[in-house]
Amino acid sequence: MNCAKILNSIKSVFNKVINFLIFFFTKTVPTFFSENFYITTGKNIKVIGLVVTAVLETLVLMTLPKFTALDFNAKWVLLAIALFLPLVVGVEIAYTIRVKKETLHKVLTFVALAFMPLVSITMTECLNNIFVYNMTYLGFIANYVLVLIFYFIVYALSGSMRVSILTNSAVLYGFALAHAYVSDFRGTPFIPMDFLSISTAVGVANTYDYSFTPIMVIATEIFLFLIVLGIKFNMPKFSVVSKVITRLSMGLFSFTLMIVFFFTSFFADLGIKPDFWNQSRGYRNYGFAFSFFCNTKYLYMSEPEGYNPDDVSDIISSNVSDKNDDPPTVINKNAPNIICIMNESLSDLSVLGNLETNEDYMPFMRSLTENTIKGNLFVPVIGAGTSNTEFEFLTGHTTAFLPSGSNAYMLYIKDHIGSVVSTLKGQGYSALAFHPYYAGGWNRVSVYNNLGFNMFKSLENLFDVTLMDEYVQNGSNPDYLQSLMEQYYPDRNMLLRQYVSDAYNYEVLIEDFKNRDKSVPFFAFNVTMQNHGGYTTSCVNFEETIFATSTTKAYNKANRYLSLVKKSDDAFKGLIEYFSTVEEPTVICMFGDHQPSVETDFISEVLGVNNLVNLSVEDEQKRYMTPFFIWANYDIEEKQIERLSANYLSSLVLETAGVKLTEYNKYLLNLMETLPVINTVGYIDKDGNYYRWSDSSPYTKLLDEYEKIQYNNIFDRKNINMETFYLPDYVMPEIEIDTSNTQSEGVIK
Repeated sequence: MNCAKILNSIKSVFNKVINFLIFFFTKTVPTFFSENFYITTGKNIKVIGLVVTAVLETLVLMTLPKFTALDFNAKWVLLAIALFLPLVVGVEIAYTIRVKKETLHKVLTFVALAFMPLVSITMTECLNNIFVYNMTYLGFIANYVLVLIFYFIVYALSGSMRVSILTNSAVLYGFALAHAYVSDFRGTPFIPMDFLSISTAVGVANTYDYSFTPIMVIATEIFLFLIVLGIKFNMPKFSVVSKVITRLSMGLFSFTLMIVFFFTSFFADLGIKPDFWNQSRGYRNYGFAFSFFCNTKYLYMSEPEGYNPDDVSDIISSNVSDKNDDPPTVINKNAPNIICIMNESLSDLSVLGNLETNEDYMPFMRSLTENTIKGNLFVPVIGAGTSNTEFEFLTGHTTAFLPSGSNAYMLYIKDHIGSVVSTLKGQGYSALAFHPYYAGGWNRVSVYNNLGFNMFKSLENLFDVTLMDEYVQNGSNPDYLQSLMEQYYPDRNMLLRQYVSDAYNYEVLIEDFKNRDKSVPFFAFNVTMQNHGGYTTSCVNFEETIFATSTTKAYNKANRYLSLVKKSDDAFKGLIEYFSTVEEPTVICMFGDHQPSVETDFISEVLGVNNLVNLSVEDEQKRYMTPFFIWANYDIEEKQIERLSANYLSSLVLETAGVKLTEYNKYLLNLMETLPVINTVGYIDKDGNYYRWSDSSPYTKLLDEYEKIQYNNIFDRKNINMETFYLPDYVMPEIEIDTSNTQSEGVIK
């Protein structure tokens, strides 16, 4: 069917709908209609309506394969709705219905005001990938009331129903559309804290697929319906007194509710709050607008109940056992070098359940046993939020005690803070941070300075980053970027897809080790980039060799990800082989920051569940598992640790290296024996019992004490207990991180 025929078909249906509506309003109820309403139109406005209808129908036809590919029976209903709504919008544009009688006009205005939130939440929940009838009753009522309050507030401020409809529709659509993309990209909802990481998101935004899905098409049609309605909305004539009373009443009602919500616990006590421990479940049960808005209340950190800074030392002393006696202070060049690597999105997805592949995707890591401690690491995030795992590792703190959805790097690290960096620097170590992507991501320049790093190397040091600008300007095509690299750096094999490969990352790390100041022991913290999300396209520089053989169908994103893990395994093997030849004692820790965001159907199938909603706590924790390895090029005791959360890992590294520990490190190692896992999902005790944060357990006192200690280090700067978080005689540095090597044309020699 050619375009001319399509347009003629649309025009024919369009005219039939118009004729039917005219017949209905003028023939079926002629007396009522003629007495109360009249229709206005014009030739030009009809043409506009027809054009808009044609454009929207074309959009539906362009996404037709995605409609037919949906795996549920309602797909034909959705397609019918998507094809019908453009006609509604076109008719809405072409014809305007006016009310003759002012009394009826006023009544219909209030009816419309009551109707608008229903249409709005239908739009937002469409982008939330659910229908309003899938929500809980509380969720539906809460969203309806909340959106109605938004309409009240804008009307109270502007005095215009038109402004209220247009403003709220645009804001709700924009936020909900962002949620739809974020949920698709990383598998977790869009939360208020994401605004603080927008610069980081922009840096990787070009790696994702932004094409419209069926739900986005329908939501956009509803949005346009609201916009046209807003533009055409005609307010009845109210007296000045009536307008003032109405606006004051709406404003007072709305702002009173806002004050009660934000500054009291009244609504929280009624259960009106986010699903803190499973935001995805909360967004599904209680809707997008309600869940997003409720999260805004919890962006600030309140003091733990019963907190007293004078109690910190007592808590520490009562929980540190004699077995944590210190070794001699290490301040000489014979101390072991320590290299810690947080590998982007590295995970073993077989922990989810039955996963078989054509060949092992991490054979070297599985085979690594000699002089090795390894196991399963439980992290705080899925699919994204790298810096929260990084925060837990470097500080020994848990994000479980921070406001749900918050990001420590963006909000809380505003001053020097005790960490593994300060502990090693207090013993004479150098301190290098290295991340082969933009330095500005996750506020790292400021954070690394506050953590105590001497130097931070980033993407800007590896090659001329103006090439990245050219790459973005040319459609963010990874193959084009590879061609640029081959042109300007023919002697280097730096990229895998559009990111610096683990192999090249380790080449740079080894070069830094060779060029280190040999008069002091070496400490480096490296965050890799190779496996970062955006698994939608193939690239000429990436041979995809691994695929799942146990799944019912091929999952392209998952298979591409597994092939990347095999590349990480090969690269890590090369790194270990190099340091096996190094004479100086060296400890290497490597761990994954989170599991990837691949097809949810793949995750469900491997887990053996129908969907990812309302998982058992055991299955939910599986999604937060990554591998960790602590290897030394000298004799250490081998261990297999089945459960360990990221907040303990750096203390375990320090203990393995035999360096001096802070009182906080000792406290964590002691707590680890009772509660080896504490993360945002919940906690697991030494006997393998799983708990959610909402569960009652015998560990409430231990967790409360841990939270108070953490609060003292992060938030109570005036009363920080120095002897807990720092080694004796540690002097708080007054330094700025050395970024003299960070320049757009900087190149590692």
